[in-house]
Amino acid sequence: MGEMENCNVVALAGGTGFTGRRVAARLASGGAGLRCLVRATSDTSVLPEAAATSIGDLGDAAGLDEWLRGTRTLVYVASMGFGHIPAVLDVARRCGVERAVFVSTTGIFTRLPAPSKAVRIAAEEAVMKSGLAWTIVRPTMIYGAPGDRNIERLIRLVARRRCVPVPGNGEHLVQPVHVDDLAAGIVAASRREAAIGKAYALSGAEPLSLNATIDAAATAVGRRVRRIHCPLRPVARVLGMCEAIGLRLPIKREQILRLAEDKAFDHDDAARDLAFAPRPFTEGVSAEARLLRCTTPGGDA
Repeated sequence: MGEMENCNVVALAGGTGFTGRRVAARLASGGAGLRCLVRATSDTSVLPEAAATSIGDLGDAAGLDEWLRGTRTLVYVASMGFGHIPAVLDVARRCGVERAVFVSTTGIFTRLPAPSKAVRIAAEEAVMKSGLAWTIVRPTMIYGAPGDRNIERLIRLVARRRCVPVPGNGEHLVQPVHVDDLAAGIVAASRREAAIGKAYALSGAEPLSLNATIDAAATAVGRRVRRIHCPLRPVARVLGMCEAIGLRLPIKREQILRLAEDKAFDHDDAARDLAFAPRPFTEGVSAEARLLRCTTPGGDA
């Protein structure tokens, strides 16, 4: 089906975040009026010049009312893992919001007892029962620009080291999605009637093993690296002990344990309904390496 009539202001949550600022730019460039919920301390310079802002917090009902009043479409790019969704839905219904897109995560499918898993699943269930014309999108690992907190670390690692430690055998699958492709999918979900009442995985072009992901990052920076595999469970135990005594490390025990899970998700329905067409990882990681200025001219092979 075609795009829904765009005659209202879009209320955006998470608009100053890594993904949210790109969603904001696409909404604004498509002619949508935009009202972004921001904290008093938020860097609003990343928002489109024409975007209106509403100072508030997702835990503050009065602030939510001011933000959502007079809007018909809600795009929620903030985390669904902090328990705010029931209150947001209550205020949205009271303010006459009709259409709502919520960004969740494929992380809800982990077999691990992740602390926020139950909260996120309950949040999705609340959205589905809300009475709104809802859509839920679930991205995989997000990458593509400085600050992504995922592939940026890998790029910087392979750019400076010839040996890369890999917990486990590196054969489990990942499927990183480029942030610009994700933003395009979120905006499409907010405009297409075919997306109403559906949940979509927004994943990268194809699943890759962790080993292949490391090799692609190394190629992107012009390096060859040696992968040093180490037992996954002992690494996770050490990280768990560090976390138990309050040490803050750049990687968490849960992240290591998730390396033993395949994180591959089909997006054929998103391709059909949202024209979602993510770029190959080799293309995206090469572009990010250039943005990070981590490429080595001529390589060091």
